[in-house]
Amino acid sequence: MQDDRDQISETAGRPAADESPAPPSVGPGLPGPVAGMRSPADVAREAERTDWHIHSEPEPLASEGESIAWMADADTHLADIEAHQVTPPSSSGPLPVCDYVGDGDEPCEEPAVQKRWSSAAVITAAAMGAVVGGLFVAAGLVWALGLVPGVRPLSAVPQERSREATVTINPTGRVTDVSEAVAAKVVPSVVNVTIVSQGFNPFTGTRVEREAGNGSGVIIRPDGHILTNNHVIEGADRIVVTVGVEDVEATVVGTDPSSDLAVLKIEGEGYPAIEIGSSKDLKVGQYVMAVGSPFGLEKTVTAGIVSALNRTDVVSGLQDITTYTNLIQTDAAINPGNSGGALVDERGRLVGINTLIQSPSGAVGAPQSAGIGFAIPVDFAIDIAEQIIETGRATHPYLGVSTQTVDESIASQFGLPVTEGALVRFVQPQSPAEAAGIERGDIIVQIGERQVGSVEDVFAGIREHKVGDTVRIEVVRGETRRTLTATLGSDADRR
Repeated sequence: MQDDRDQISETAGRPAADESPAPPSVGPGLPGPVAGMRSPADVAREAERTDWHIHSEPEPLASEGESIAWMADADTHLADIEAHQVTPPSSSGPLPVCDYVGDGDEPCEEPAVQKRWSSAAVITAAAMGAVVGGLFVAAGLVWALGLVPGVRPLSAVPQERSREATVTINPTGRVTDVSEAVAAKVVPSVVNVTIVSQGFNPFTGTRVEREAGNGSGVIIRPDGHILTNNHVIEGADRIVVTVGVEDVEATVVGTDPSSDLAVLKIEGEGYPAIEIGSSKDLKVGQYVMAVGSPFGLEKTVTAGIVSALNRTDVVSGLQDITTYTNLIQTDAAINPGNSGGALVDERGRLVGINTLIQSPSGAVGAPQSAGIGFAIPVDFAIDIAEQIIETGRATHPYLGVSTQTVDESIASQFGLPVTEGALVRFVQPQSPAEAAGIERGDIIVQIGERQVGSVEDVFAGIREHKVGDTVRIEVVRGETRRTLTATLGSDADRR
C-alpha cells in the first residue's frame, strides 16, 4: 500500500477539469526544481553540512490540483527548521531514501524518523524483565519439585507398565552371609593330605624323604576316619595329615581303586567331623561350596552352583578300571590339590567328594581348571567308606560280561542290525549274565532306565545298582529285541 504522498505525486501538475493550470511549484512528484528556488533536498544537504538533524513532521495534505506551499520557498521556512533542531545523537545510521516516483535524476532525501529511549526507561524495562523472568523460573521449580500440594510433574506420576511373570525367591540370607557361615562350619573338617615318598641317597648312603604331592581329605567320624580319593594316596610311602595347625601321620584303612575312594585313620578322638548330607535331592543351580587345598593352599574355599548331574566317566588304569557314575558337575573352582576335599551345600552338609576336573590342556602338561569340576555323590561315597571301615574293602555289583562299543563303523563292518549299543564279546561262566540268558553276540541296548550306547554305559548301568538287585536288560539278538532279567552278584565272588 502506498501513502498519501504517492497520491499527490500522481495528481499534482494536472489541472482540474474546470480550472486553469496552477502555477508551477516544486514538491514531491514534480519533474524537477524551478530556477531561483531551493528544493527540500538542498535544504537537507545544507542542514547536514552544518551538523543539523531535521526532525521531520507530517507533510501537509493537498487536495487534487493544489501545490504544496511550504516547499515553494524554503527561505521562508528556515525558522521552522531551526525551531526543530535537536541535539546530534552519539551515533548515527545511514539516512534512508524516501519513496520517489518522479522522472528526475536526483531523488529526494528525507531524514529518517528515529525513536530513542532514555537510559531510565531502558533500566526500568530491564529490571521489570528480570523480575518477571525470575518469577517464571521460581514457579517452574516449585512445580517441578512437587512443592505445590496436590500437584506433581508428569514425570513423577507412576506410569502403568506391562506385567511380567512373577518369580518368588525365598533366600535364607545374603550369599555373602551364607558363604561365611558355611566356610566357618566346614573348614575345620577338611584336612590337607601330604604324600611323602622315600628314597635312597647314593652319595650319603642314607634314606631320604621328599614331598611327592598333596591332596585333601574330609573327616567323616570324630574318631579320626578321613575319606579321600584313592589317586591322592596311591603309591605313597608315608601320609601326613594337617588338622588345624598340627601335622599327624595317618594310616591307610583301605582303598577302592574301582571307585577312586580311600579311607585314612589318624590317632585321637574328638575331631570335628563333617555333617553328612544327601546327594539324591540335589538340583541343578543349587548353591555349593568346594573346600580343600589346591596347590597346597590349605583351607581354600570356592563357591559355585551345581552345573549338571549324573555325569559318567570310565578311566582305564594300568591295573584297574575306575568307573565314575552319577558325578556332580560344578563350576566352583577345583584345582590340583582339591581332590578328596568336600563339596557342601548351603547348610554346610557334605554332598560330594571333589575328584575330577575338565582341563583344557587334556592329558598334556599340568592340569588347569576350566570351571568344570566333578564330585563323587556322597550317597555312593559314604556307602563305600562304610564298607572299607567295616571290612577293609568294598564290593560292587557285577554282571559278568565283556563288551565292545557299537558305532556305525562297527555295525557296517559286521553287518549288525543296530548302530548303537554294547556288543557282548564274552560271558563269564556261572555269572549273573549267564544265568540271565545273555549270549555272545548279543547287543545290549538298555540296562534298567539307562540307554546303552557304549561300554561306559554298561559299567554305569550296573554301578547304579547294588549287589542282589534285579535288573531288566534289553538286548538285540539277530533281528529280534529281547528283555532279560539279571540278579546282580558281587565282584568279590570273581576274585
